[in-house]
Amino acid sequence: MNQQKIPATVITGFLGAGKTTMIRNLLTNAGGKKIALIINEFGDLGVDGDVLKGCGAENCTEDDIIELTNGCICCTVADDFIPTMTKLLEREQRPDHIVIETSGLALPQPLVAAFNWPDIRTQVTVDGVVTVVDSAAVAAGRFADDHDAVDARRAEDESLDHESPIEELFEDQLTCADLIVLNKTDLIDAAGLIKVRDEVASRTVRKPVMIEARNGEVSAGILLGLGIGTEDDVANRKSHHELEHEDGAPHDHDEFDSFVVELGPVADPAGFIESLKTIISAHDVLRLKGFVDVSGKPMRLQLQAVGSRIDHYFDRAWATGEKRATRIVVIGLHEMDQGAARAAIEALA
Repeated sequence: MNQQKIPATVITGFLGAGKTTMIRNLLTNAGGKKIALIINEFGDLGVDGDVLKGCGAENCTEDDIIELTNGCICCTVADDFIPTMTKLLEREQRPDHIVIETSGLALPQPLVAAFNWPDIRTQVTVDGVVTVVDSAAVAAGRFADDHDAVDARRAEDESLDHESPIEELFEDQLTCADLIVLNKTDLIDAAGLIKVRDEVASRTVRKPVMIEARNGEVSAGILLGLGIGTEDDVANRKSHHELEHEDGAPHDHDEFDSFVVELGPVADPAGFIESLKTIISAHDVLRLKGFVDVSGKPMRLQLQAVGSRIDHYFDRAWATGEKRATRIVVIGLHEMDQGAARAAIEALA
């Protein structure tokens, strides 16, 4: 790897796998490296960026954090990513390392390919692609194919003859990985962990290094400095879409929808969270994240939900002059009844 090139780490993973938590830990333990962070979110509210801007890491200031919220980064490479990288490289004080957090719905392969753009290739190299996996979800069969169940229902539901888009996305993120982080291992037992390892390994022909983590705690020495040069190997990491559509048909996310709900202050946060769990279950919500304005509290409450699991904590005080509000991003499959889900959440205010 050309040592004069700035190394870039691409961090990908399905919705709620723990990418933002892992990056937050990385920024606060980066050993003095000056890090520039590019964040791509699915949805209109920059929750992940706000979380990371509030971590107080001296080596990654707010000016070093760039949010791309105009769509999935793998679909907006030419319009968003390349101009962003160009501006970053024109800075007088260039970063020691660039970290890119993709949307949970992104295909990492087109992003890695973009590093072969002439003006970028001469200055930046992909140090490695890190894929974060929600071990608890995989252990519960979230992405596993139950062949017996498929065979039993195939006559009733012809759509089961096709692979789930979510499963394809999961496999594509594993296929592009140089390092797989099995996160949330504290939520499963030893037998469950063996199951997860076997399941993840079975989803990709390539066999990248696999490590275990809890709460996204992975040292910077492991995440940074892989020295892979992944952009030179992108041809061996093709996604399902690329393999099936060699003619270059555009990739889209029609199977996913997202919307933002803004509410006023919440008087009973515990009750609010329990009600959200019911709504998540009733409306097939995949992911929910945001902030809550709790009445009488000087600090804002952060929410991160995957399925019915909701993590919540007070992350920082509301800033002087900052508008206090409850803002929540909801992500689900295209079949989700947005109107009903929105109405249910708004009724909690």
